[in-house]
Amino acid sequence: MKTIEFALSRWESIFKMTIDHFEIVSTAMVISIMMGVAIGILITYNKTAAKVMLNIANIMMTIPSLALFSLLIPVLGIGRAPAIAGLVLYTQLPIIRNVYTGILNIDPAIIEAARGMGLTKSKIMFRIKLPLAFPVIMAGVRTATVMGIGLGAIAAYIGAGGLGEYIFQGINRSNDKMIIIGAIMVSVITVIIDRGLGFIQRKFEI
Repeated sequence: MKTIEFALSRWESIFKMTIDHFEIVSTAMVISIMMGVAIGILITYNKTAAKVMLNIANIMMTIPSLALFSLLIPVLGIGRAPAIAGLVLYTQLPIIRNVYTGILNIDPAIIEAARGMGLTKSKIMFRIKLPLAFPVIMAGVRTATVMGIGLGAIAAYIGAGGLGEYIFQGINRSNDKMIIIGAIMVSVITVIIDRGLGFIQRKFEI
C-alpha cells in the first residue's frame, strides 16, 4: 500500500519518465526494424555476406550494453542519441537472423512456381517470401523489442532519461519504492507492446 501511495503522489514525474522511455525505445525500434529487415533481405542473396553480417550482429550482442552506450558517447555525445544508436545496434541480431532464416526456410517449390508464373525477383520477395516468412520475422521483432525496452533502462546512465533514471535514483537514495515502481512500469510497457505486436502478428499471419 505504501508503494501505491508513493506512486500516486508522484504520478506526474512517473508518467513523464514512462513517456520518455517509450519514445526512446519506439524510435530505436522503428530504425532497428527497418535496418534489420533490409539487411536480412539483402543477405539472402549472398551466403558470404550473410555470415559476415550475422557474425557482426552476434559480436554487437556480446558487448556489455553499458560499455556499448559508453563507446558511442565520444561520437554522439550524452543523451538520447547514443542511447537510440546503442539500442539499434544491440537489437539487430534477432531481426536480421529471423528475416534471413524465415526467407530461406520457405519451400523451394513455392519459389519455383512463382518464377514459372513470370514473377520478378522483387515481386517474389515482396509478394511471396516476406508474407510467408512474416510469422518468423515478427517473432524476431518481438524478441528485439522486449530486449530494447529492458536495455532502455540502462541508457539512463548516459543521460537518456526514461524509467531507468527513476530506478537509478532509487538505488542512489536506497529507496526501494522508486526501484519497484520503475521496474513495474518497464514491465507494463513490455507487456503492452509485446501484446500489441502479437495482435499484429496474428492479424496478418497467412
